[in-house]
Amino acid sequence: MKNPKTMIDFIGDIHGHADKLEALLLKLDYSKRNGIYSHSERKALFVGDYIDRGPQIRETLEIVKRMVESEMAIALMGNHEYNAICFHLKAMDGGHLRAHSIKNIIQHQATLSQFQNRQSEYEMYLEWFKTLPLFYETEEFRAVHACWDKTSIEYLKENLVEGKLTDELIYQSVQTGTALHDAIEQILKGKEIKLPKGLSFKDKDGNERNEIRIKWWEDPKQMTYREISVEPIDNLPNQLVEIPEIDSSDYYQSNDKKVFFGHYWLKGEPSFYKNNICCLDYSVAKGGKLVAYRLNNEESLEKRNLIHI
Repeated sequence: MKNPKTMIDFIGDIHGHADKLEALLLKLDYSKRNGIYSHSERKALFVGDYIDRGPQIRETLEIVKRMVESEMAIALMGNHEYNAICFHLKAMDGGHLRAHSIKNIIQHQATLSQFQNRQSEYEMYLEWFKTLPLFYETEEFRAVHACWDKTSIEYLKENLVEGKLTDELIYQSVQTGTALHDAIEQILKGKEIKLPKGLSFKDKDGNERNEIRIKWWEDPKQMTYREISVEPIDNLPNQLVEIPEIDSSDYYQSNDKKVFFGHYWLKGEPSFYKNNICCLDYSVAKGGKLVAYRLNNEESLEKRNLIHI
């Protein structure tokens, strides 16, 4: 566990936008020496999703990996890194752990293209992804890619190796219906609920969906489908959520530690959902902002500490 007095700069999903990352690090007063960004008094904590979509994936990985190896940063695994590992690993019964479907190929296309004729370099980064913890916690804060679900985190604390996946665990994790699979789905991809029968919507990539990502820090017993959805969707009904649709009525409390995460493709001006809830993903890969939160041991989140490019 880190010294809580060390100042942390949390940085949201980068998705291969190294130019924005470098600009943000400079704005945060990091300087580049010997090819590594560092700060005399602070560390960065990246919440995952370094690859896919953007034009500078290799450059992004180089920056983040060098900072981690020089102890200038902590990097968490995002669902895109997890997906890339599974897309690469062959299944015991043929195929791969993540299906090579059109949808999945398109999601990884930018990464695969930018590593064309660089197979060994790509496989080196895939091995590095396996060293990334899935969550991080100190006495003052928590950080995870998509969702701090207490049951899932406790299970992973007991079953992972220092919060990291081994090859054996990765193979086990793709087996649907298992506790490991469910825990990873929760923390890397967020909580979802099914919409009432007959309702669906198209996501940012044009895929038809009948499940919505929910605000896991709200009491579902008090929310409508429209209110509990992280993404504003026009055709969601203003009816109370059917509780059986939710795996657990346990939700992140307002008196819990500050928690930092990414994943949700928010839009507009960076802000907070609550005084202890900070999402840092503002859709940099869709023309949005790359966002950081500069933690200075404050009790509650302060808007002035949100910094973006």
